[in-house]
Amino acid sequence: MSIPSAVKSTPLHGRQQLIDYVAAGEKPREAWRIGTEHEKFGFRTDDLRPPTFEGDRGIRALLEGIAARYGWDIAREGDTPVALTRGMANITLEPAGQLELSGAPLETIHQTCCEVNSHLEEVRSIADGLGLGFLGMGFQPKWRRDEMPWMPKGRYKIMREYMPKVGSLGLDMMTRTCTVQVNLDFGSEADMVRKFRTSLALQPIATALFADSPFTEGKPNGYLSYRSHVWTDTDADRTGMLDFVFEDGFGYERYVDYILDVPMYFSYQNGHYIDLAGKDFKRFMTGSLDELPGTHATMKDWADHLTTAFPEVRLKQYLEMRGADGGPWNRLCALPALWVGLLYDDEALCAAWDLVKDFTREERHALRDGVPKYGLKLPFRNGTVLDLARETVQIAAQGLKRRNRLNRNGADESIFLEPLIEIVEANQTPAERKLELFHGEWKGSVDPVFKEFAY
Repeated sequence: MSIPSAVKSTPLHGRQQLIDYVAAGEKPREAWRIGTEHEKFGFRTDDLRPPTFEGDRGIRALLEGIAARYGWDIAREGDTPVALTRGMANITLEPAGQLELSGAPLETIHQTCCEVNSHLEEVRSIADGLGLGFLGMGFQPKWRRDEMPWMPKGRYKIMREYMPKVGSLGLDMMTRTCTVQVNLDFGSEADMVRKFRTSLALQPIATALFADSPFTEGKPNGYLSYRSHVWTDTDADRTGMLDFVFEDGFGYERYVDYILDVPMYFSYQNGHYIDLAGKDFKRFMTGSLDELPGTHATMKDWADHLTTAFPEVRLKQYLEMRGADGGPWNRLCALPALWVGLLYDDEALCAAWDLVKDFTREERHALRDGVPKYGLKLPFRNGTVLDLARETVQIAAQGLKRRNRLNRNGADESIFLEPLIEIVEANQTPAERKLELFHGEWKGSVDPVFKEFAY
Protein backbone atom coordinates (compact mmCIF):
# COMPACT_ATOMS: atom_id res chain seq x y z
CA MET A 1 0.00 0.00 0.00
CA SER A 2 1.49 3.32 -1.01
CA ILE A 3 1.58 6.28 1.34
CA PRO A 4 0.28 9.66 0.11
CA SER A 5 3.24 11.95 -0.56
CA ALA A 6 1.99 14.52 1.93
CA VAL A 7 2.04 11.89 4.65
CA LYS A 8 5.49 10.49 3.83
CA SER A 9 7.34 13.50 5.17
CA THR A 10 5.19 13.96 8.29
CA PRO A 11 7.58 14.07 11.29
CA LEU A 12 6.83 11.64 14.09
CA HIS A 13 6.47 13.15 17.54
CA GLY A 14 4.66 10.48 19.49
CA ARG A 15 3.46 6.91 19.75
CA GLN A 16 -0.17 7.79 19.00
CA GLN A 17 0.74 8.76 15.43
CA LEU A 18 2.08 5.27 14.90
CA ILE A 19 -1.05 3.68 16.33
CA ASP A 20 -3.25 5.93 14.18
CA TYR A 21 -1.29 4.93 11.08
CA VAL A 22 -2.00 1.23 11.61
CA ALA A 23 -5.64 1.92 12.55
CA ALA A 24 -6.08 3.85 9.30
CA GLY A 25 -6.09 0.46 7.56
CA GLU A 26 -9.65 -0.20 8.75
CA LYS A 27 -12.09 -0.65 5.86
CA PRO A 28 -15.79 -1.44 5.53
CA ARG A 29 -16.48 -5.00 4.38
CA GLU A 30 -17.36 -3.93 0.85
CA ALA A 31 -13.87 -2.45 0.48
CA TRP A 32 -12.00 -5.58 1.64
CA ARG A 33 -9.56 -6.78 -0.99
CA ILE A 34 -7.11 -9.61 -1.63
CA GLY A 35 -3.43 -8.89 -2.27
CA THR A 36 -1.30 -11.88 -3.23
CA GLU A 37 2.50 -11.92 -3.32
CA HIS A 38 4.72 -14.72 -4.52
CA GLU A 39 8.44 -15.25 -5.06
CA LYS A 40 10.17 -17.63 -7.46
CA PHE A 41 13.70 -18.83 -8.19
CA GLY A 42 15.24 -17.97 -11.54
CA PHE A 43 17.61 -20.39 -13.21
CA ARG A 44 19.54 -20.64 -16.46
CA THR A 45 18.05 -23.47 -18.45
CA ASP A 46 21.40 -24.82 -19.66
CA ASP A 47 23.28 -25.14 -16.36
CA LEU A 48 20.48 -24.48 -13.78
CA ARG A 49 22.51 -21.74 -12.09
CA PRO A 50 20.74 -18.65 -10.73
CA PRO A 51 21.13 -15.65 -13.05
CA THR A 52 23.30 -12.75 -11.98
CA PHE A 53 21.99 -9.20 -12.16
CA GLU A 54 24.13 -8.03 -15.06
CA GLY A 55 24.87 -9.79 -18.33
CA ASP A 56 22.99 -10.73 -21.49
CA ARG A 57 20.96 -13.30 -19.53
CA GLY A 58 20.75 -11.38 -16.28
CA ILE A 59 17.95 -10.08 -14.12
CA ARG A 60 18.43 -6.52 -15.42
CA ALA A 61 17.79 -7.76 -18.97
CA LEU A 62 14.71 -9.61 -17.76
CA LEU A 63 13.26 -6.55 -16.00
CA GLU A 64 13.94 -4.26 -18.93
CA GLY A 65 12.44 -6.77 -21.35
CA ILE A 66 9.24 -7.13 -19.32
CA ALA A 67 8.94 -3.35 -18.98
CA ALA A 68 9.44 -2.71 -22.68
CA ARG A 69 6.99 -5.34 -23.91
CA TYR A 70 4.23 -5.10 -21.32
CA GLY A 71 4.09 -1.47 -20.26
CA TRP A 72 5.61 -1.63 -16.79
CA ASP A 73 7.38 1.42 -15.37
CA ILE A 74 10.92 0.88 -14.12
CA ALA A 75 11.81 1.92 -10.56
CA ARG A 76 15.51 2.60 -10.00
CA GLU A 77 18.07 3.08 -7.30
CA GLY A 78 20.33 5.61 -8.96
CA ASP A 79 20.63 4.28 -12.51
CA THR A 80 19.97 0.67 -11.50
CA PRO A 81 16.56 -0.87 -12.28
CA VAL A 82 15.38 -2.67 -9.15
CA ALA A 83 11.60 -3.00 -9.59
CA LEU A 84 8.68 -2.59 -11.99
CA THR A 85 5.31 -0.96 -11.35
CA ARG A 86 2.05 -1.07 -13.27
CA GLY A 87 -1.07 0.28 -11.68
CA MET A 88 -1.15 -1.09 -8.12
CA ALA A 89 1.03 -4.13 -8.89
CA ASN A 90 4.80 -4.38 -8.48
CA ILE A 91 7.54 -6.75 -9.57
CA THR A 92 10.45 -6.60 -7.15
CA LEU A 93 13.73 -8.40 -6.51
CA GLU A 94 14.58 -10.46 -3.47
CA PRO A 95 18.25 -10.47 -2.41
CA ALA A 96 19.49 -13.27 -4.73
CA GLY A 97 17.30 -12.29 -7.65
CA GLN A 98 14.19 -14.20 -6.67
CA LEU A 99 11.46 -12.46 -8.65
CA GLU A 100 8.43 -11.33 -6.65
CA LEU A 101 5.02 -10.26 -7.87
CA SER A 102 3.18 -8.06 -5.37
CA GLY A 103 -0.25 -8.16 -6.87
CA ALA A 104 -2.89 -5.45 -6.95
CA PRO A 105 -5.69 -5.45 -4.35
CA LEU A 106 -8.43 -7.52 -6.00
CA GLU A 107 -12.01 -8.44 -5.12
CA THR A 108 -12.02 -12.20 -5.86
CA ILE A 109 -9.73 -15.21 -6.08
CA HIS A 110 -10.84 -15.56 -9.70
CA GLN A 111 -9.18 -12.21 -10.39
CA THR A 112 -6.15 -13.19 -8.33
CA CYS A 113 -5.61 -16.35 -10.35
CA CYS A 114 -5.96 -14.43 -13.62
CA GLU A 115 -3.36 -11.97 -12.37
CA VAL A 116 -0.97 -14.78 -11.40
CA ASN A 117 -1.35 -16.53 -14.75
CA SER A 118 -0.94 -13.30 -16.72
CA HIS A 119 2.21 -12.45 -14.77
CA LEU A 120 3.74 -15.88 -15.30
CA GLU A 121 3.01 -15.70 -19.03
CA GLU A 122 4.67 -12.29 -19.28
CA VAL A 123 7.75 -13.44 -17.38
CA ARG A 124 8.02 -16.65 -19.37
CA SER A 125 7.73 -14.85 -22.71
CA ILE A 126 10.82 -12.75 -21.90
CA ALA A 127 12.69 -15.41 -19.92
CA ASP A 128 12.48 -17.93 -22.75
CA GLY A 129 14.44 -15.63 -25.04
CA LEU A 130 17.12 -15.24 -22.37
CA GLY A 131 17.41 -18.96 -21.68
CA LEU A 132 15.93 -18.53 -18.21
CA GLY A 133 13.29 -20.46 -16.31
CA PHE A 134 11.51 -19.99 -12.98
CA LEU A 135 10.74 -22.47 -10.23
CA GLY A 136 8.29 -22.28 -7.34
CA MET A 137 9.59 -23.96 -4.17
CA GLY A 138 10.27 -22.88 -0.61
CA PHE A 139 14.05 -23.33 -0.62
CA GLN A 140 16.69 -23.35 -3.36
CA PRO A 141 17.13 -27.11 -3.96
CA LYS A 142 20.58 -27.20 -5.55
CA TRP A 143 22.96 -24.31 -5.01
CA ARG A 144 25.05 -23.35 -1.99
CA ARG A 145 24.66 -20.00 -0.30
CA ASP A 146 28.01 -18.81 -1.67
CA GLU A 147 26.86 -19.68 -5.19
CA MET A 148 23.88 -17.35 -5.01
CA PRO A 149 24.20 -13.87 -6.58
CA TRP A 150 23.37 -10.64 -4.76
CA MET A 151 21.16 -7.94 -6.20
CA PRO A 152 22.41 -4.30 -6.09
CA LYS A 153 19.83 -2.94 -3.65
CA GLY A 154 21.01 -0.75 -0.80
CA ARG A 155 18.82 -2.29 1.89
CA TYR A 156 20.14 -5.77 1.09
CA LYS A 157 23.75 -4.73 1.63
CA ILE A 158 22.80 -3.50 5.11
CA MET A 159 20.85 -6.65 5.94
CA ARG A 160 23.61 -8.89 4.56
CA GLU A 161 26.12 -7.40 6.96
CA TYR A 162 23.74 -7.46 9.95
CA MET A 163 22.17 -10.92 9.62
CA PRO A 164 25.19 -13.01 10.76
CA LYS A 165 25.25 -11.01 14.00
CA VAL A 166 21.77 -12.18 15.07
CA GLY A 167 21.33 -15.70 13.67
CA SER A 168 22.99 -18.43 11.64
CA LEU A 169 20.38 -18.77 8.86
CA GLY A 170 19.50 -15.17 8.01
CA LEU A 171 21.58 -15.15 4.83
CA ASP A 172 19.85 -18.35 3.75
CA MET A 173 16.51 -16.64 4.36
CA MET A 174 17.59 -13.79 2.13
CA THR A 175 19.15 -15.74 -0.74
CA ARG A 176 17.61 -19.21 -0.77
CA THR A 177 13.95 -18.97 0.26
CA CYS A 178 10.72 -18.19 -1.57
CA THR A 179 7.19 -17.79 -0.21
CA VAL A 180 3.64 -17.06 -1.24
CA GLN A 181 1.58 -14.82 1.01
CA VAL A 182 -1.76 -13.06 1.01
CA ASN A 183 -2.61 -9.65 2.44
CA LEU A 184 -6.11 -9.19 3.83
CA ASP A 185 -8.12 -6.33 5.30
CA PHE A 186 -9.91 -5.80 8.61
CA GLY A 187 -12.92 -3.70 9.53
CA SER A 188 -12.10 -2.62 13.06
CA GLU A 189 -9.61 -3.19 15.84
CA ALA A 190 -11.72 -6.03 17.23
CA ASP A 191 -11.92 -7.60 13.76
CA MET A 192 -8.16 -7.28 13.36
CA VAL A 193 -7.57 -8.96 16.71
CA ARG A 194 -9.87 -11.87 15.91
CA LYS A 195 -8.30 -12.39 12.49
CA PHE A 196 -4.75 -12.03 13.83
CA ARG A 197 -5.27 -14.57 16.61
CA THR A 198 -7.03 -17.09 14.39
CA SER A 199 -4.57 -16.88 11.51
CA LEU A 200 -1.52 -16.93 13.77
CA ALA A 201 -2.70 -20.10 15.52
CA LEU A 202 -3.48 -21.71 12.14
CA GLN A 203 -0.29 -20.61 10.40
CA PRO A 204 1.49 -23.94 11.10
CA ILE A 205 -1.38 -25.70 9.33
CA ALA A 206 -0.73 -23.61 6.23
CA THR A 207 2.99 -24.36 6.56
CA ALA A 208 2.22 -28.09 6.56
CA LEU A 209 -0.17 -27.92 3.60
CA PHE A 210 2.28 -25.89 1.50
CA ALA A 211 5.50 -27.61 2.68
CA ASP A 212 7.76 -27.75 -0.38
CA SER A 213 11.41 -27.33 0.59
CA PRO A 214 12.92 -30.76 1.30
CA PHE A 215 16.29 -30.30 -0.46
CA THR A 216 19.47 -28.40 0.36
CA GLU A 217 22.44 -28.44 -2.00
CA GLY A 218 21.05 -31.37 -3.94
CA LYS A 219 20.23 -33.66 -1.04
CA PRO A 220 17.28 -34.21 1.33
CA ASN A 221 17.69 -31.91 4.33
CA GLY A 222 15.50 -33.77 6.82
CA TYR A 223 12.70 -31.21 6.63
CA LEU A 224 9.53 -30.85 4.61
CA SER A 225 9.55 -27.06 4.94
CA TYR A 226 13.15 -26.10 5.41
CA ARG A 227 12.12 -22.53 4.55
CA SER A 228 10.00 -22.47 7.68
CA HIS A 229 12.85 -23.89 9.75
CA VAL A 230 15.21 -21.18 8.46
CA TRP A 231 13.06 -18.54 10.15
CA THR A 232 13.70 -20.14 13.57
CA ASP A 233 17.35 -19.02 13.44
CA THR A 234 17.21 -15.79 11.45
CA ASP A 235 16.67 -13.04 14.04
CA ALA A 236 14.73 -13.68 17.25
CA ASP A 237 14.03 -9.95 17.67
CA ARG A 238 11.79 -9.84 14.61
CA THR A 239 10.38 -13.35 14.03
CA GLY A 240 8.16 -15.92 15.70
CA MET A 241 4.67 -16.65 16.97
CA LEU A 242 4.08 -13.41 18.97
CA ASP A 243 2.57 -14.84 22.16
CA PHE A 244 1.37 -11.39 23.21
CA VAL A 245 -1.24 -11.48 20.42
CA PHE A 246 -3.22 -13.97 22.52
CA GLU A 247 -3.05 -11.93 25.72
CA ASP A 248 -5.94 -9.85 27.04
CA GLY A 249 -5.85 -6.28 25.79
CA PHE A 250 -4.04 -6.98 22.54
CA GLY A 251 -4.70 -4.41 19.82
CA TYR A 252 -3.01 -1.78 17.68
CA GLU A 253 -1.22 -0.26 20.65
CA ARG A 254 0.42 -3.49 21.76
CA TYR A 255 1.57 -4.33 18.24
CA VAL A 256 3.08 -0.86 17.82
CA ASP A 257 5.02 -1.36 21.06
CA TYR A 258 6.37 -4.63 19.67
CA ILE A 259 7.51 -2.96 16.45
CA LEU A 260 9.13 -0.11 18.37
CA ASP A 261 11.26 -2.71 20.15
CA VAL A 262 12.38 -4.29 16.86
CA PRO A 263 15.89 -3.03 16.02
CA MET A 264 16.17 -0.94 12.88
CA TYR A 265 17.84 -1.82 9.59
CA PHE A 266 17.98 1.49 7.71
CA SER A 267 16.49 4.83 6.80
CA TYR A 268 16.09 5.94 3.19
CA GLN A 269 17.37 9.50 2.98
CA ASN A 270 17.82 11.57 -0.18
CA GLY A 271 17.93 8.54 -2.45
CA HIS A 272 20.32 6.53 -0.27
CA TYR A 273 19.98 3.85 2.38
CA ILE A 274 21.59 4.85 5.68
CA ASP A 275 22.84 1.89 7.72
CA LEU A 276 21.06 1.97 11.09
CA ALA A 277 21.18 -1.76 11.75
CA GLY A 278 20.53 -2.52 15.40
CA LYS A 279 19.52 1.05 16.26
CA ASP A 280 16.46 2.08 18.28
CA PHE A 281 13.52 3.53 16.32
CA LYS A 282 12.36 5.39 19.46
CA ARG A 283 15.63 7.32 19.47
CA PHE A 284 15.19 8.03 15.77
CA MET A 285 11.82 9.61 16.59
CA THR A 286 13.53 12.00 19.01
CA GLY A 287 16.28 12.90 16.54
CA SER A 288 19.00 11.46 18.77
CA LEU A 289 20.66 8.86 16.55
CA ASP A 290 24.40 9.53 16.22
CA GLU A 291 24.27 8.49 12.56
CA LEU A 292 21.55 11.07 11.78
CA PRO A 293 21.92 13.78 14.42
CA GLY A 294 18.90 16.02 14.60
CA THR A 295 17.01 14.04 11.97
CA HIS A 296 13.57 12.92 13.11
CA ALA A 297 11.83 9.83 11.78
CA THR A 298 8.94 10.46 9.39
CA MET A 299 5.83 8.47 8.60
CA LYS A 300 7.70 6.95 5.63
CA ASP A 301 10.36 5.72 8.04
CA TRP A 302 7.65 4.13 10.17
CA ALA A 303 6.07 2.44 7.14
CA ASP A 304 9.50 1.10 6.16
CA HIS A 305 10.22 -0.08 9.69
CA LEU A 306 6.96 -2.05 9.76
CA THR A 307 8.31 -4.11 6.85
CA THR A 308 11.43 -5.16 8.78
CA ALA A 309 9.66 -7.43 11.28
CA PHE A 310 9.04 -10.97 10.02
CA PRO A 311 6.57 -12.77 12.32
CA GLU A 312 4.34 -15.57 11.03
CA VAL A 313 1.52 -13.01 10.67
CA ARG A 314 2.43 -9.36 10.16
CA LEU A 315 0.28 -6.28 10.73
CA LYS A 316 0.71 -3.17 8.64
CA GLN A 317 -2.43 -1.45 7.40
CA TYR A 318 -3.60 -4.96 6.59
CA LEU A 319 -2.71 -8.47 7.78
CA GLU A 320 -0.12 -10.60 5.99
CA MET A 321 -0.24 -14.42 6.09
CA ARG A 322 3.43 -15.45 5.92
CA GLY A 323 3.60 -19.20 6.66
CA ALA A 324 3.67 -20.87 3.23
CA ASP A 325 6.41 -22.13 0.93
CA GLY A 326 6.42 -20.99 -2.66
CA GLY A 327 4.98 -23.45 -5.15
CA PRO A 328 3.39 -24.04 -8.57
CA TRP A 329 0.77 -21.73 -10.03
CA ASN A 330 -2.26 -23.58 -8.64
CA ARG A 331 -0.99 -23.28 -5.08
CA LEU A 332 -0.37 -19.56 -5.66
CA CYS A 333 -4.14 -19.36 -6.06
CA ALA A 334 -4.88 -21.86 -3.27
CA LEU A 335 -3.12 -19.83 -0.55
CA PRO A 336 -5.34 -16.72 -0.87
CA ALA A 337 -8.37 -18.99 -1.28
CA LEU A 338 -7.59 -20.71 2.02
CA TRP A 339 -7.26 -17.50 4.02
CA VAL A 340 -10.10 -15.61 2.34
CA GLY A 341 -12.38 -18.56 3.03
CA LEU A 342 -11.35 -18.56 6.68
CA LEU A 343 -11.22 -14.83 7.41
CA TYR A 344 -13.64 -13.01 5.11
CA ASP A 345 -16.77 -14.99 6.09
CA ASP A 346 -18.04 -14.44 9.64
CA GLU A 347 -19.31 -17.98 10.11
CA ALA A 348 -16.04 -19.47 8.88
CA LEU A 349 -14.01 -17.12 11.08
CA CYS A 350 -16.02 -18.21 14.12
CA ALA A 351 -15.54 -21.89 13.22
CA ALA A 352 -11.80 -21.40 12.65
CA TRP A 353 -11.45 -19.62 15.99
CA ASP A 354 -13.36 -22.41 17.70
CA LEU A 355 -10.82 -24.83 16.26
CA VAL A 356 -7.83 -23.06 17.83
CA LYS A 357 -9.10 -20.97 20.75
CA ASP A 358 -8.16 -23.51 23.42
CA PHE A 359 -4.65 -24.15 22.07
CA THR A 360 -2.14 -23.50 24.82
CA ARG A 361 1.00 -21.47 24.27
CA GLU A 362 2.98 -24.70 24.43
CA GLU A 363 0.77 -26.33 21.82
CA ARG A 364 1.07 -23.39 19.45
CA HIS A 365 4.83 -23.53 19.73
CA ALA A 366 4.92 -27.29 19.36
CA LEU A 367 3.01 -26.95 16.10
CA ARG A 368 5.28 -24.16 14.86
CA ASP A 369 8.43 -26.07 15.77
CA GLY A 370 7.33 -29.52 14.62
CA VAL A 371 5.56 -28.86 11.33
CA PRO A 372 8.69 -27.92 9.33
CA LYS A 373 10.06 -31.42 9.88
CA TYR A 374 6.94 -33.60 10.08
CA GLY A 375 4.26 -31.69 8.15
CA LEU A 376 0.80 -33.21 8.25
CA LYS A 377 2.06 -36.24 10.17
CA LEU A 378 3.06 -34.28 13.27
CA PRO A 379 1.17 -35.71 16.27
CA PHE A 380 -1.26 -33.30 17.92
CA ARG A 381 -3.47 -34.20 20.86
CA ASN A 382 -5.27 -37.44 19.92
CA GLY A 383 -4.51 -37.20 16.21
CA THR A 384 -2.17 -35.42 13.82
CA VAL A 385 -1.89 -32.10 12.02
CA LEU A 386 -3.69 -33.82 9.14
CA ASP A 387 -6.88 -33.74 11.20
CA LEU A 388 -6.52 -29.99 11.77
CA ALA A 389 -5.70 -29.44 8.11
CA ARG A 390 -8.74 -31.38 6.91
CA GLU A 391 -11.06 -29.37 9.13
CA THR A 392 -9.37 -26.08 8.23
CA VAL A 393 -9.76 -26.68 4.50
CA GLN A 394 -13.41 -27.69 4.99
CA ILE A 395 -14.13 -24.50 6.93
CA ALA A 396 -12.44 -22.43 4.21
CA ALA A 397 -14.42 -24.16 1.47
CA GLN A 398 -17.69 -23.44 3.25
CA GLY A 399 -16.67 -19.81 3.73
CA LEU A 400 -15.89 -19.42 0.04
CA LYS A 401 -19.17 -21.02 -0.96
CA ARG A 402 -21.06 -18.57 1.26
CA ARG A 403 -19.10 -15.66 -0.29
CA ASN A 404 -20.58 -16.87 -3.57
CA ARG A 405 -18.21 -14.99 -5.85
CA LEU A 406 -18.75 -16.75 -9.18
CA ASN A 407 -16.72 -16.86 -12.36
CA ARG A 408 -18.33 -16.70 -15.78
CA ASN A 409 -18.89 -20.46 -15.67
CA GLY A 410 -20.82 -20.19 -12.42
CA ALA A 411 -18.10 -21.70 -10.19
CA ASP A 412 -17.38 -20.18 -6.78
CA GLU A 413 -13.92 -19.58 -5.32
CA SER A 414 -13.79 -22.93 -3.52
CA ILE A 415 -12.49 -24.46 -6.79
CA PHE A 416 -9.09 -23.00 -5.93
CA LEU A 417 -8.83 -25.19 -2.83
CA GLU A 418 -8.62 -28.35 -4.97
CA PRO A 419 -4.80 -28.68 -4.64
CA LEU A 420 -5.13 -28.56 -0.84
CA ILE A 421 -7.97 -31.08 -0.84
CA GLU A 422 -5.76 -33.44 -2.85
CA ILE A 423 -2.89 -32.97 -0.39
CA VAL A 424 -5.18 -33.73 2.56
CA GLU A 425 -6.76 -36.77 0.91
CA ALA A 426 -3.34 -38.21 0.05
CA ASN A 427 -1.81 -37.22 3.41
CA GLN A 428 1.23 -36.25 1.38
CA THR A 429 2.78 -32.79 1.29
CA PRO A 430 4.36 -31.45 -1.92
CA ALA A 431 7.74 -32.00 -0.27
CA GLU A 432 7.01 -35.69 0.33
CA ARG A 433 5.98 -36.07 -3.30
CA LYS A 434 9.30 -34.61 -4.43
CA LEU A 435 11.23 -36.85 -2.01
CA GLU A 436 9.40 -39.84 -3.48
CA LEU A 437 10.51 -38.77 -6.97
CA PHE A 438 14.06 -38.09 -5.76
CA HIS A 439 14.42 -41.61 -4.38
CA GLY A 440 12.63 -43.12 -7.40
CA GLU A 441 12.39 -41.71 -10.92
CA TRP A 442 14.97 -38.97 -10.35
CA LYS A 443 17.60 -41.50 -9.14
CA GLY A 444 19.00 -39.30 -6.40
CA SER A 445 19.20 -36.04 -8.38
CA VAL A 446 17.32 -32.79 -7.83
CA ASP A 447 18.02 -31.55 -11.34
CA PRO A 448 14.71 -32.84 -12.77
CA VAL A 449 12.80 -30.49 -10.48
CA PHE A 450 13.91 -27.57 -12.64
CA LYS A 451 12.16 -29.07 -15.64
CA GLU A 452 9.20 -30.91 -14.17
CA PHE A 453 8.12 -28.17 -11.75
CA ALA A 454 9.14 -24.99 -13.58
CA TYR A 455 6.41 -22.46 -14.38
